[in-house]
Amino acid sequence: MSEYLGKDTFKLGFGLMRLPKLADGKIDVPQVCQMADKFIAAGGTYFDTAYVYDNGESEAAFKAAVADRYPRDAYTLATKLNAWLQCHDEASAKQQFFTSLERTGAGYFDYYLLHALQRNNYTKYDEYHIWDFVAEQKARGLIKHLGISFHADPELLEQVLKAHPEIEFVQLQINYADWENPGVASRRNWEICKAYGKPVTVMEPVKGGILADPIPTVKAVFDATGSGLSYAGWAIRFVASLDNIITVLSGMSSLAQMEDNLSYMKKFKKLTDAEQAVIQKARAAIDADQSIPCTACHYCVDGCPRNIPIPELFAVYNRRGGSPHFRTVREHNIVTQGRGKPSDCIQCGQCEGACPQHLPIIRLLEDCRFMES
Repeated sequence: MSEYLGKDTFKLGFGLMRLPKLADGKIDVPQVCQMADKFIAAGGTYFDTAYVYDNGESEAAFKAAVADRYPRDAYTLATKLNAWLQCHDEASAKQQFFTSLERTGAGYFDYYLLHALQRNNYTKYDEYHIWDFVAEQKARGLIKHLGISFHADPELLEQVLKAHPEIEFVQLQINYADWENPGVASRRNWEICKAYGKPVTVMEPVKGGILADPIPTVKAVFDATGSGLSYAGWAIRFVASLDNIITVLSGMSSLAQMEDNLSYMKKFKKLTDAEQAVIQKARAAIDADQSIPCTACHYCVDGCPRNIPIPELFAVYNRRGGSPHFRTVREHNIVTQGRGKPSDCIQCGQCEGACPQHLPIIRLLEDCRFMES
């Protein structure tokens, strides 16, 4: 991986998990094309998707916007195999690799990751012999660099890295809000990767958009600086200022977001000591808040036996501050129309096992029951 570290100062990656959507819910491919053009023209090369993103539409959008329109040496592509979502056995898990090859049209993957390793699923990759399978694809030249994306505790990270020295890089959730959060352990996991000589790609630098539009107390901290830097800019620059980072993935959902990200990442400058102190104040403001830190990844929804729209309910819950009770109830009724309510939860625990943020979802759903009319 040494050829990728320190190659240049362009540390922004284009994350394809939250692409712009049309009114019918389909990905807005023409806008994605515009975003990709801006990104590549600015010097960006790293695109990140996954087999499970938008049920495959993310990989297809990459093909339409990039692979079909640019030569292969104009970009690098990362995608992922998920052994616990959208598959039911070893054969269907392995088939994800070949389906991704076809969907993306990339010919090979510069970066290939085993997706979202957590304590409740990491053994699936052994059970389905995925480690041997991806080694075979790497030997065939279809994978240039093998990695994992990781959503668990530092002890498991060390265990996995010891068991699989073939891992070349690790994708971690790192942002200033989760830097010392024991449920995410951004700092400690980053330190372990450094100790094992594994460079890091960063996901969730703005925590699923939460840090791009933070709570008022956090906004006040940044507004007081008079810098003019967007809230997302503070978050992304914090992560990009770390060492041992290959790229910082931003899940951009509009051309405007792309332009904002490029405004401070095209000619990136690390945070100064004074700016780091501002980040510390913002983190303290977040720690004092009682909102639910859900990133709306929706992993918890897939497989919910009651079809409860958990992220949407949490978003409504977080809007309760300063809002009349009837407004919260009305929004609750909208998001649960034809779907499960908080009181429908049977406490099976499927959601908590799938949550990358390790949220106590069962208890939080109980807190949301007050919104039911």
